[in-house]
Amino acid sequence: MAHLASRRTRALALPVGLALTASIGFLPAATATAAPTGEVSAAVPADGPKLSYVVNTKGGHGTVKQVKKAIAKAGGTIVIAYEQIGVIVVHSQNPDFGNTIRRARGVESAGATRTNPIVPQATKDVGAVAQPLTAAQAAAAAGKATAGQDPLEPLQWDLPAIKADKAHEKSLGSKRVTVAVIDTGVDDTHPDLAPNFDRAASANCVSGAPDTTAGSWRPAAGESDHGTHVAGTIAAAKNGVGVTGVAPGVKVSGIKVSNPGGFFYAESVVCGFVWAAEHGVEVTNNSYYTDPWLFNCKNDPDQGALVEAVGRASKYAERRGTVNVAAAGNSKHDLAADEIEDVTSPNDTETVTRTINPRECLDIPTMLPGVVTVSATGAKGLKSSYSNYGRGIIDVAAPGGDSTVYQAPEPPATNGLILSTLPGGKFGYKAGTSMASPHVAGVVALIRSTHPYASPAQVKRLLTQQADATACGAPYDYNGDGTIDAVCEGGKQYNGFYGAGIVDALDAVRR
Repeated sequence: MAHLASRRTRALALPVGLALTASIGFLPAATATAAPTGEVSAAVPADGPKLSYVVNTKGGHGTVKQVKKAIAKAGGTIVIAYEQIGVIVVHSQNPDFGNTIRRARGVESAGATRTNPIVPQATKDVGAVAQPLTAAQAAAAAGKATAGQDPLEPLQWDLPAIKADKAHEKSLGSKRVTVAVIDTGVDDTHPDLAPNFDRAASANCVSGAPDTTAGSWRPAAGESDHGTHVAGTIAAAKNGVGVTGVAPGVKVSGIKVSNPGGFFYAESVVCGFVWAAEHGVEVTNNSYYTDPWLFNCKNDPDQGALVEAVGRASKYAERRGTVNVAAAGNSKHDLAADEIEDVTSPNDTETVTRTINPRECLDIPTMLPGVVTVSATGAKGLKSSYSNYGRGIIDVAAPGGDSTVYQAPEPPATNGLILSTLPGGKFGYKAGTSMASPHVAGVVALIRSTHPYASPAQVKRLLTQQADATACGAPYDYNGDGTIDAVCEGGKQYNGFYGAGIVDALDAVRR
């Protein structure tokens, strides 16, 4: 099997993540306001590349109104204004738009969300590696399924790893709880997802403004299957078809924020959080990082504005009752280190090598305050070879899969990756912290089902208290070559590899 590289999606495409994929066919409106821009002065240059910006205002409605006028004067066209968080999405071809609008009264910060023009744009490599699951293997798994198991559940070593199989004997979760998959899109026609899909909480946010056209939340032909895989891990129905989700009785929605090229830009992510907040979503799953910067440095005027905009949106969702869960990333980085070398940013034009301080340069949304940050484990319960880590950064851990060379599962499971749903009624394997995060989102959904009136802070407290404390263990040499590959700092109750421990679905359904 190819080495599990670390990449963006957190299933690789990451930032959708590190994703290894194989598939088989299975047998039998936000309160944001769009705004007119007014006339643009003829003196304003408009011959630059068309870029997208977020403009963060200092105050409420009056300030936003004032800033809108400044945007028009500076040569900007407003896509949408999220007045509830003071973030305005703007397009402009004025090469000096950023500098100009940052000087305008009422503007706290503003920055370009990309380094490449809006169109055209190259497709980002999602890092997927095929690992076929044959019809014969599926049939063999179905033959081993016990009473109450879905046909492919014997291949899901990840469910017993967090006691989800035992939890399902007590509760499948509540239909009143919705988990939003903020991702590449979800195929709600999949037979394992259709029974639990929440259309009312789904939208396409790629432009930065929500589109609720029927099916707009689905991945188009040729687009990534990442979001559909994530959705199945959370809430694939226990219906005698395919796989079983961690919380197979809850609802799942799709909020598409990845453009056709596979990029997750800040305006789309802001839209995703705001949409979730205002449509009754109890949990969001975020298995990606916000492009084009793997780390956004707050002292950079553009990158700092992205941190501010996405941070406002995620905080808004939490204030509205949403628990936000995010993948830690697949770069093997110690996110608590003094310095990290970033060699992948910006990923939409020519990358540069830079040394960053992770206390000042954040991977968003995963390193934002209030977000539950998840590392990945393999079939042996050890940190996955590719997973980021860091004491004080990782909150909890969950199965994300790893090479069977490093961590092979116990029979009847045969593959060390995570099996879940893929578009077109298919099923396949992926690995990454992208796959770990939805396990946690599923457990959070079970907690919300058990404690429907708990606040986000109370839910997060239960999540960490119920997690199974996991010690650092022996020096970490995942490939056995005699070289220590990562250093785990901390004790059994809390450390850099596993945070408070591996999540526990069974405890989540106990009242």
